[in-house]
Amino acid sequence: VQLQASGGGMVQAGDSLRLACVASGRAFSSYHMGWFRQAPGKEREFVALVTWDGVTVDYADSVKGRFTISRDNAKNTVHLQMNSLKPEDTAVFYCAAGKAGYMFRRYPRGYEYWGQGTLVTVSS
Repeated sequence: VQLQASGGGMVQAGDSLRLACVASGRAFSSYHMGWFRQAPGKEREFVALVTWDGVTVDYADSVKGRFTISRDNAKNTVHLQMNSLKPEDTAVFYCAAGKAGYMFRRYPRGYEYWGQGTLVTVSS
């Protein structure tokens, strides 16, 4: 599976952005999909995930209520809608695909494939 993330940019606090991750390969629908982010000088952190069937979603507390993850298996695409952006959301955002069990889905090690990252910069 190859992943291509896009949609990042420079916005002001309170604005919205919609990230997209397009996957190549016919096995997309069998993978859980996650979004992670990494700010300068910090470790990569979990943002959101959606299970292979789109039934279950999970969010980091820091983005809950502001971000929404969704997927379209027919289009091999997962989106991250980000509303009410804050300066602390500034980071490179990565999409990832994996088949790990529930206990590992919030961690980078739970994912086998990664996109190249897209930069989100939020100014105050």
